[in-house]
This record gives sequence, C-alpha cells and structure tokens, in this order.
Amino acid sequence: MIIENIEIMRQSTPLIKPFKTALRTVYHAESIIVRLATEDGRAGWGEAPSTIVITGDSLEGIHAAIENTFKPLLIGQDVRGYERILQAVHQSMIGSSSAKAAVDMAVYDLIAQCCGLPLYQFLGGYKDELETNFTVSVNSPKEMGEDAVRYVQDGFNVLKIKVGKDSMAEDIARMEEIRRCVGPAVKIRVDANQGWQVKDAVRAIRRMEDLGLDIELVEQPVKAHDIEGLKAVTDAVETPIMADESVFSPGQAFEVLKRRAADLINIKLMKSGGIYKAQMINHLAEECGVECMVGSMIESRVAVTAAAHLAASKKNITRFDFDAPLMLMNDIVVGGVQYDGRRMTFPQEAGLGIRDVLRHSSVGAGM
Repeated sequence: MIIENIEIMRQSTPLIKPFKTALRTVYHAESIIVRLATEDGRAGWGEAPSTIVITGDSLEGIHAAIENTFKPLLIGQDVRGYERILQAVHQSMIGSSSAKAAVDMAVYDLIAQCCGLPLYQFLGGYKDELETNFTVSVNSPKEMGEDAVRYVQDGFNVLKIKVGKDSMAEDIARMEEIRRCVGPAVKIRVDANQGWQVKDAVRAIRRMEDLGLDIELVEQPVKAHDIEGLKAVTDAVETPIMADESVFSPGQAFEVLKRRAADLINIKLMKSGGIYKAQMINHLAEECGVECMVGSMIESRVAVTAAAHLAASKKNITRFDFDAPLMLMNDIVVGGVQYDGRRMTFPQEAGLGIRDVLRHSSVGAGM
C-alpha cells in the first residue's frame, strides 16, 4: 500500500455560537484537511485546526509543514511500515504538532484499512461506543446557566464549564448558578484553561468544595509551564486536578507523573502530534495509575473521529470531550463517528470509516 498522492485542503465552518475560553474566542472552525491516497485506490484522512494560542500552529504553518517537510517523506512509502514513517515524521522537525497529527491520523486510517479493521479495533478495541460531555463557554453566570440547562435538556449529563477569564468571584458565581440550574444529578467539570494563579486556584477550588458544588475535576488551573504550581494545587485540594496544556509530549507526561503534579491527564492529538505519541502518553499514565481523558480542539468530525477511535480502544481512557462537531453550523464529513445526543458510535468500515470530506477552499495538492 504505497502512498502516491497527498491532497491538502482548507476548510472554514461557522460555529452555532461563539466558543469562549480564558484563552480565546472562536467564531469559525478553521482547519487543514489532508487526504493521503495510495496506489490501490484507498484514501486516509486527517485534520489539523489552527489553535495558535495553545499549539502555536497557524493554518499557513500547518500547510507549509505538510507540503514542504512531510510530503517528501511520505510519497512512495508503504504504510505497512507505519512505525518507520511516523518516526521519520516526528524526527523531521521540531514542533508543528498539529500538522504531525493530521498526517499521523491519515496513516493510521490507511493501515487499519489494510488490516480490514475499524481503527478502534486495530488499536485495541476496548469499547465500541462512547459518551461525550458538552462544553459551556465562559459568559455571564446567567447566560452560562441558561446554556447549561439547554444542553442538559438535549440529553447531556456531563458538562465541562469554562472559567478563568474574569475575577475569581465571578467564576464562583458562574459555578453556583450552573449547579443551581441543572441540579445535583448532572456531572460538572471545570476548565480554567491556565486562567488562575496558584493561590487563587486553591482558594477557588476549596470554596467550591465548601459550597458543595460537587465538581468532578478541575482542568489546567494554572499556567502550562508551572508544574510546581500545578502540583501545589493538586496537593492542596480534594477535587481531582487534570493536566491539559502542561502535557504535549510523552516526556512532559513523564514529568507530571513522576512528580504527581496532577491526578488526571487530558490527551489531545493536536498536542501529542497524533495517535502514535498519544498512545505512549496513555501507557505511561496507566502504569502510574492515572486515568486519561481524550479531548479535542474546535475540529470537524475528521479529527474527532480519529481521536474517538483512540479513546475507544484503551481501558485507561475513561473520559471523553468530543462535542466540537456539535458546535458547528455545517457538517463537512461523510461517514466517520456518529452522534445520537451524547452517545457516539463507530462505523464498521475499516479505518476511520470516513468516505469523503466536502471540499471548501483548496490550498494545495500534490501528485
């Protein structure tokens, strides 16, 4: 199964409602779509969104990395040697984790097709369906409470609440209002997106504990580089703390795990550079008794399908944050993972099960 063609496309899809966090506000889901074609007529799909404030990757940079660096490595390669291919991709340049992820998921799509298995079965096959949470963007307490009620009415029983943009008092008010609106049965996760200082984070989490808000976990309360601060928060509170932006690579995961700086790890393919390295992070965490979530950026069902296949394949991945495609005005994917409210199911075709992606504006192709 020789790779003979690489097509690179750009897509932009408006969101139903702006997505707001402590780091950014997003109005459109913009990404690079990659299609790897083989000489026997198969196609492998991948995607990389632009998330500059987190990964540092722009659409232009993603395209350039794929076109100028990865394309010469991939053309003419047999995907059955995917270990060799992905090692070469990761060693070919520093950074560009999103571009690496797009190529990685397309290669995994092809190798699973070669084996005649859905990707989640090729990777381990632990589960055959998932349930995702839904994210409440950071807004006024009243608006966030109204949004939370609407999502619960739509069938979601786990909410991820964005905070960290304004004052600590405002964040506490947000959480009180949401818990009041949705009642005690809904599971609530808090994501500060690096928006708090260490002492403020400890104070806020303890206050939420004292108020009986029953928070399942708090994600990335402090700056990504501040592992000591992350550990200080983890050690000072009862609520489990999840590392997100602090963990891109297996090496960073090892450091967090070694120092017991977090109770949980959120893996995202755009941070790890794809499934190849994401599996390493999960295996390290599992050996240390630390469960993982797999999440996503603001992506279409191309990238989320790949991430969901990984998440379903592993026992140690116990939480799922795959609501991004439900936030988009238009669906560009034919095939792939399917949604029924919070429930996600997988196609039984080999690979990712993506049959086509509706093309918007092409930014280049290779033969």
